[in-house]
Amino acid sequence: MITAVVFDMDGILFDTERLCRDCWIELSKEYEIPNMEEVYALCIGVNVQATRQIVYENYGKDFPFEEYDRRASAMYNRYIAEHGVPVKDGVRETLAALAEAGAKIAVASSTRREKVLRLLASAGIAEYFAAVVGGDTVKHSKPDPEIFLTACEALAVAPEEAIAVEDSHNGIRAAHAAGMLPVMVPDLLPVTAEMRDLSAYVAADMNDACGWMLGKLMK
Repeated sequence: MITAVVFDMDGILFDTERLCRDCWIELSKEYEIPNMEEVYALCIGVNVQATRQIVYENYGKDFPFEEYDRRASAMYNRYIAEHGVPVKDGVRETLAALAEAGAKIAVASSTRREKVLRLLASAGIAEYFAAVVGGDTVKHSKPDPEIFLTACEALAVAPEEAIAVEDSHNGIRAAHAAGMLPVMVPDLLPVTAEMRDLSAYVAADMNDACGWMLGKLMK
């Protein structure tokens, strides 16, 4: 029986994956760095340590990663301060419906936990989440299943009793490896044959995913 839902954050709850990508691409013009959009796509769904390694593999160890990441984060934070957290369509309704159905709800995000908590609070949806696991609180980045297994443990549910809602390929791989039911809600990355094979369901949007999840919770 399905009793819990674990959400990724960027690209699922908030339209922040796109915002972060745009900041990285805009900054790349100043640094005269080529192909940043393609390299950024490789970083979707992984934590900062894995992102650093991907960037080094593509641009070399002399890439000023800490400086670049700090400046891109400052651009990101300025946007949030001016415009608020961009909540994805259907998220508030989905969280309310899942809570009404009695689901245990968590976040398992590659983003640092402190930042996740801050964004959830700013968006006014923190109350829905019984557990929040950030990328800095686990040893291994997605596609390793550790972050999802940690979230399930925090909710006191077995992985097979939980749905994982993801937009990234690495996230779907991690959820599948954890033994959960992966639901893909595509954002920046395409739905590939591999993603269809690994996902229990590929949704058109969050509202579609919500209907599917409620059906599983009510069985």
